[in-house]
Amino acid sequence: MTVPAVTLAARRREGTPLLSVRDLQVRFTRRGRAPVRAVDGVSFDVAPGQVVGLVGESGCGKSVTSLAVMGLLAPRGVEVEGEVLFEGQDLLALSSDELRELRGRDIAMVFQDPMTSLNPVVPVGTQVTEVLRRHAGMDRGQARDEAESLLERVGIPDPARRLKDYPHQLSGGMRQRALIAIALACKPRLLIADEPTTALDVTIQAQVLELLKQLVAETGTAMIMITHDLGVVAGICDEVNVMYAGRVVERAGRRELFASPRHQYTGGLLRSIPRLDAVRGGQLTPIPGSASDVLPWERGCAFAPRCSAQDADCLVPDLELTLDDVRPEHRLRCVHPVPPPGAAL
Repeated sequence: MTVPAVTLAARRREGTPLLSVRDLQVRFTRRGRAPVRAVDGVSFDVAPGQVVGLVGESGCGKSVTSLAVMGLLAPRGVEVEGEVLFEGQDLLALSSDELRELRGRDIAMVFQDPMTSLNPVVPVGTQVTEVLRRHAGMDRGQARDEAESLLERVGIPDPARRLKDYPHQLSGGMRQRALIAIALACKPRLLIADEPTTALDVTIQAQVLELLKQLVAETGTAMIMITHDLGVVAGICDEVNVMYAGRVVERAGRRELFASPRHQYTGGLLRSIPRLDAVRGGQLTPIPGSASDVLPWERGCAFAPRCSAQDADCLVPDLELTLDDVRPEHRLRCVHPVPPPGAAL
């Protein structure tokens, strides 16, 4: 069923999020070693019909955040704290059986790697129909007809034949589309897309993103887009959360973020992207070091070791995410923000 655009706009104006993540913390523990804090106090909201992006380099905590929301982290050696409120219900307080009822029906996820996320010894059709039979109560025939319709909707040619195929018989793009079909099978109210265009060529990437945009527009599904690709962010996200070392360091609307990035890390990410209007033969401007070159947040800005603007003022313990003085629509965790365009240096 298509949700009118006016209804979606009204839902957003109401300000009532479908998902509210509050002070989410994830620590990995190992005997005899200090805990590794992968997610450190992350908070964000997602409203119906809204696409919220989690952006950053590999290792910044994006995927761990999504797995914690879904309740898919291993029970041993992991400590999860905070709140993940889905329509007011804390997902972190639910049992495994209660989460199993929600996953696939109300909350679904497109996993990162299409080459390994499908079961290699089970036909694609069975992997799609089991969701429909489990959560929608369909019989075998109904589920098969619906699975064929889903594969056709996501653009897989000859869907009746592809239902019988095994994952290795499908291309990378087709596998990614099959994963999306599984995620969409029960028309979830929240969809988490974890790097859905990884390992796909540019043409297939564009088709997958267009498919996800149509889903949000037609059904009002709330979506979390996890990616390191700022081109994907520019094409689909409404609000962007830039993550570094387990924390959100900048939050802004998509247009505001690209027009005037304020955190030094965000500015570095944008400067490192090749531009069509750049001087031919010019060099890119990479961010120095790697994501492992961090300062503990308890001692100051984690990005300081890689930041050209860092000084003694950056050694402020546990920097807060606060409103930007220059751009009120921004929230920042930075002592020396990037000057806005046209500002006197």
